[in-house]
Amino acid sequence: MTLKLVATCLFGLEHILGEEIDALGYKRISTIDGRITFEGDITAIARCNLWLRTAERVFILVGGFRATTFTELFDGTKALPWQDLIPKNGEFPVKGHSIKSTLFSIPDCQKIIKKAVATKLSESYKTPWLDETGEKYQIEFFILKDEASLMIDTSGLALHKRGYRPQSMPAPLRETLAAAMVKISRPREDVLFHDPFCGSGTLPIEAAMLMSNTAPGLNRSFVAEKFSWMPKSIWEEERTAAKAAIKTDCAFEAYASDIDPEAVKNAKLCVEKAGMGNYVKVFCEDALKIETNGRRGTVVCNPPYGERLGTIREAETLYKQMGKNFQRLGAWQIYVLTSSESFERLYGRKADKVRKLYNGMLPCYFYQFFKKK
Repeated sequence: MTLKLVATCLFGLEHILGEEIDALGYKRISTIDGRITFEGDITAIARCNLWLRTAERVFILVGGFRATTFTELFDGTKALPWQDLIPKNGEFPVKGHSIKSTLFSIPDCQKIIKKAVATKLSESYKTPWLDETGEKYQIEFFILKDEASLMIDTSGLALHKRGYRPQSMPAPLRETLAAAMVKISRPREDVLFHDPFCGSGTLPIEAAMLMSNTAPGLNRSFVAEKFSWMPKSIWEEERTAAKAAIKTDCAFEAYASDIDPEAVKNAKLCVEKAGMGNYVKVFCEDALKIETNGRRGTVVCNPPYGERLGTIREAETLYKQMGKNFQRLGAWQIYVLTSSESFERLYGRKADKVRKLYNGMLPCYFYQFFKKK
């Protein structure tokens, strides 16, 4: 059975996510801001949830149609094969977004779609009442320029929630964005990876997971595991294959350091829970005092700014000090993510490349310094 699937991502990560989908062997159909549509079989649901490092969620695309009126939205929704995906007792809440469309009221769209799906299921199962006491099949709609897409979420918790960072722990950097930053920096086994502002250790952990070929979703569950029509054997086989794919002889090494002892404590917990202790060394150190110690290395970091450091002026002072003190790193490559548009001026050096990324809805800039000054 061939399915149309949709993988969503943070703005700016579409190219990287597309390459991940290609690497898994699936055919891309279309790409728009924050989402890629592609084809795959039922196994792709498990494989993509387990392996996509930069995706936020994976959806089944049930269908799409044009809708400028609520009648068109109802009829278009009702025409889709919901009975193939939602069982008689399935729970099917509805949520979604509407952008640049005639139908802009989210609550009204939710009600119409809910009613249309309920009508279709009642007719298909020949029952006037749906108790919705079974497993959850979250319906999500996306209406862009009057073109509606109706989907079912297969992920449950967003995929950036890998399971190694406690929910109560501060999260200034999403794991999916960290994975993208790591990929852009092109880590290698013979080059030290160092994040001197490690916080909870997300960047070094994601780097170690990538280099050891550890599937990011290996230690968490997904809502589609409970779908009645999806054999549990698929999940078991894909998890077994993912475990077998881990590189046990990887020589990669990463440093996770921070001047804050509490951050170091948190990072150690996360590294241990992620199972990356063989690759990531966590310790307390001032970022402005790091040395090469004669090694080749790459710095990839998300230094504090405004909201995290107290004031914008303090952040600007830090950036100036980074520019001065990182000179001792010589030929090391430096990658810095910050929301500051003035970073290059403060750092005292023009970046070889700047890439605009988003941390949630916050626009950021990924400054990349390749060559020795």
